[in-house]
Amino acid sequence: MQILCEGLDLADAVLKVSKAIAAKTTNPVLEGIKLVAEDDTLTLFATDLELSIEKKIRAQVKEEGSCVVPGKFFSEYVKKLTNDKIELTLEQNNGLKIKYLDSEGYIQCFAENEYPDINLTEFKDYFGISKNNLRELINKVIFSVAIDDSRPILRGCLIEVTKDVVKAVTSDGYRLSLTRKALTYSNMETSFIVPDKSLREISKLLDDSDEQVNVYVSSNFLMVDQGDIKIFTRLLEGEFLNYKQIIMASNKDTVITVNKAQLVDSLERASLLSKIGQNNLVKFDIKEDTMLLTSNSEIGNIREKINIVLEGKDLLIAFNARYFLEAFRVIDDEFVKINFQGPTNPCTITPVDGEKEEYLYLILPVRMIN
Repeated sequence: MQILCEGLDLADAVLKVSKAIAAKTTNPVLEGIKLVAEDDTLTLFATDLELSIEKKIRAQVKEEGSCVVPGKFFSEYVKKLTNDKIELTLEQNNGLKIKYLDSEGYIQCFAENEYPDINLTEFKDYFGISKNNLRELINKVIFSVAIDDSRPILRGCLIEVTKDVVKAVTSDGYRLSLTRKALTYSNMETSFIVPDKSLREISKLLDDSDEQVNVYVSSNFLMVDQGDIKIFTRLLEGEFLNYKQIIMASNKDTVITVNKAQLVDSLERASLLSKIGQNNLVKFDIKEDTMLLTSNSEIGNIREKINIVLEGKDLLIAFNARYFLEAFRVIDDEFVKINFQGPTNPCTITPVDGEKEEYLYLILPVRMIN
């Protein structure tokens, strides 16, 4: 293998695929990046057997071939060479010579036959969505994925696809996040569960444009195709929780409409004391046209009064303030509705416009001890 390519292109490609390098593994070759030179293209590929990323760049291929380089060192090395043209030459002793200007480096490669052959299914079913919509779909729910392994299926995100809409749902057992986005194309109706790590990396590799990206789905794999970069991930097996039943059980005895920014400011101040007590508990006392937020600790108390529009009954209820603040960070609306069903049942945050239905966030209350 012998190629010539732009240092900036190579450094960018290595940075992208290195996100799939295995961090902790008993198989050292999974710490590598595979380079394949053919035609006028250099293809870089990395995998941890769950997430795989492939990136293609233009290159002058003098001799076709392939090798597997140590990923971390190669990444650190080439990012220092972005202003130079780089020549890569694989020598007979499986060492890669890296030549730039009047200097050169040398890296001993892994045995290529030990690198896993990822048998990716031929994909037929797919949906099309704009890059910004797919990134928003992920970012508006990923924060409420479970962080422990007690229920492994909740370490993923449920994706439901119809002809016109894609829906994403996550839950950690204490809250649930749901959002919808329009599709530009779909030839399937299905559902599947994507690991949270893979979704986070997919989001980072998407730019904020209206350009369409195609998402292909098989029984075991998902592939996001952006043309010169492809992201593959294994899907999780198992049954997600029945979120529709949970949402339908949430009636609306008390409904308030509130300015999101005002509520965020008040919650942040009120939660300062609750953090000291390490319980993050803030009480919501809803009466007529006001909501009083209170928090207490051994060093004092905070009372925050907010104007609201109330429909239904007065209510006293308590929540972990962090769950509200994390949901509000991904909501763009100026005003939101919060729907309550008594002091012991979950509440839901929804758009003021009932026809919008773009998102729903469900949060369990904290039991108050009298």
